[in-house]
Amino acid sequence: MLSRNLFILAGTLLFFSVLSYVVAFTGLAHEPGAPADASLWRTIGIVMLLLSLVIALLGVLQSMFEQADRRTPGGQAGVRREYLAQRDRERDTKRLPRQGKGTPPPVN
Repeated sequence: MLSRNLFILAGTLLFFSVLSYVVAFTGLAHEPGAPADASLWRTIGIVMLLLSLVIALLGVLQSMFEQADRRTPGGQAGVRREYLAQRDRERDTKRLPRQGKGTPPPVN
């Protein structure tokens, strides 16, 4: 789930990187009130592009580790199997007929 957030962040940074490149190469940088230094816009675009690539790489690594964790016996799948087995044992003990007060329930 964290990897999805990282991909969204990387996509947003990529969008703003492309937007700053567009501002640098068009006449928008020469409008009144806008910073006119095109090299500054290109530098910002490069920095955001590099950040976007690093964050996308972290997202890929995170999703790979999540998948590996789900596939290992002690990982998330093992935890889920143990939870389901415990739930089944509790359900089976509730289904057993009531016995006398002093007798313990049978053990499976």
